[in-house]
Amino acid sequence: MPNQIRAGAVLTYLTLFLNSVIGLIYTPFLTRMLGQGEYGLYSLVASVVGSLTILDFGFGNALIRYTARLRAERAEQKLKQMYGMFFVIFCGIALLSLIVGLILYFNIDTLFSRNMNAEELSKVRVMFLLLIFNLAFTFIMSVYRSIIVAYERFVFQKVINLIRIILNPLVMVVLLLFGYKAVSMVVVQTIFNVLTLCADYYYCKRKLNVSFVFGKFDFAFLKEVCLYSFWIFLNAIMDKVYWSMGQGVLGVYCGAKIVAVYGIAIQLQQMYMSFSTAISGVLLPKITSMVTIKGNEKAVSDLFIRTGRLQFIIMSFVVCGFALFGKQFILLWVGEEYLQAYTICLLFFFPLLVPLIQNVGITILQARNMMRFRSVSYVIIALLAFVASLPLSKHYGALGCAASTCGALVLGQIITMNVYYQRRVGLDIAAFWKEIFKMSLAPLAVTILSYFVIRQLTLNSYTSLFVAITAFSLVYLSIFWFVSMNRYERDLLGGMITKILKTKRKCRS
Repeated sequence: MPNQIRAGAVLTYLTLFLNSVIGLIYTPFLTRMLGQGEYGLYSLVASVVGSLTILDFGFGNALIRYTARLRAERAEQKLKQMYGMFFVIFCGIALLSLIVGLILYFNIDTLFSRNMNAEELSKVRVMFLLLIFNLAFTFIMSVYRSIIVAYERFVFQKVINLIRIILNPLVMVVLLLFGYKAVSMVVVQTIFNVLTLCADYYYCKRKLNVSFVFGKFDFAFLKEVCLYSFWIFLNAIMDKVYWSMGQGVLGVYCGAKIVAVYGIAIQLQQMYMSFSTAISGVLLPKITSMVTIKGNEKAVSDLFIRTGRLQFIIMSFVVCGFALFGKQFILLWVGEEYLQAYTICLLFFFPLLVPLIQNVGITILQARNMMRFRSVSYVIIALLAFVASLPLSKHYGALGCAASTCGALVLGQIITMNVYYQRRVGLDIAAFWKEIFKMSLAPLAVTILSYFVIRQLTLNSYTSLFVAITAFSLVYLSIFWFVSMNRYERDLLGGMITKILKTKRKCRS
């Protein structure tokens, strides 16, 4: 199984890399072939239906957790009974998603007719029905996907996902060249999803020999599962409110073209956050065991600061680079009509910088069983942001919607959590920000000076943009290395670079 874990980790990073590269190459082709309006329709329907994934209620994660526990206890009969229970639950969830989806379907005209014509509404209906079927089928079959993860058979699932990531855009490129539009994208997405889920079913039945026992519900156990799932469900609500519902609100008040612009910003935001998650996954393998030792508060706080500094090295570079070159990149990448996505991204990127460099705090909360405050406060603030987004989107469009999310991030993930970390968790937040402030002075000065230099340049091609980004990166990272980083950080990163170079030499020899 360790080989499965290592291979799964490698495939995870490969998936992240391919997703980013394919997204950067495929998106401009997609937006140009579909047109802004058609791309907006697809983004709108995908985001609205995607919001219904919260109906999972956290049971998918619970299935993975309790499978691992019962397998460790060698309780095979209880395991089969649990699978039967979860299958029934997910069938019920699938039915619920169909009901909610159909209610929305029959109100599409009421919701979107203000800013859409009859042809656009017709396409929305077709895509909506396809994606609702897609979602319901996913819920029914998600039992098998969760079982594969619980059995730590990562290679199979990651390979299937990689094949899908590569084939899906290739098929769509061919269809777009033949003149097919947004509806064909949803058809292709549905076909690939059904095939993937059927592959999961086959693997569970043929390779893992998984079987279900129905009719024996352990209600005490179900109550335990529901309590565990509830906090995951709250986090899912928060996530969907922040990053999915905005497109639905804009679809109601502003129309498909504004949704398309917002969709581009959301795509870049997801790349930004996934990049940070990949970094934290490398840095945090032993944190949980360290946190659980009582009387270790000073060491935990020092670890929080040390990992925060390490993440700030990368994430501040990304934010500063995007602030300087993001506008020109978007102009070259998807065109002038999407230029407002740059401002929207800045409204996301800057407040997200803080929770992304502090995400080791989440591991600390999980280890100490202190997630309740974070989950409840985040959901309350996210719902307040959603309410605020309604009038803001109506009067200010995509910028108003983004501003409501930005305000929620500042209030919830910066102010509220930093106060909580300091007063209840016992982390030295004052020392954390003192360290971050010292690190930020030199790169901030470089960024400001670079801004005035870039204003004198004409970056109207990928070549000129690449040269400018390379020059900025060399200056920025060099100054960061000598001025902002301490000896531990230089030794750590220098050691990683040395290992990579040695590995390359061995491969050549």
